[in-house]
Amino acid sequence: MFGLGWPELVLILAIILLIFGGSRLKDLAKGVGESIREFKRASSEPNPKEKEEKEEVIKAAKKMGISTEGKDVHQILAEMNAQLGEKKV
Repeated sequence: MFGLGWPELVLILAIILLIFGGSRLKDLAKGVGESIREFKRASSEPNPKEKEEKEEVIKAAKKMGISTEGKDVHQILAEMNAQLGEKKV
């Protein structure tokens, strides 16, 4: 891990403990944990704009008579493109 061994990591943690102290270190670790949790939650939630776009694609596919059951947006769009390509020929 970045060329650091256990002795170096222990030394760095000891210096951090001396600088911040036990209680502030506990608060700092809690804040870091909450930040990571919030980042994971935000990155796993679908974007409202993406959800709206997905609904529009599904609506258009249903108008074209394409089944959307159990398919993701990319599969639906591929079927729509294929159907449009067939109509052009």
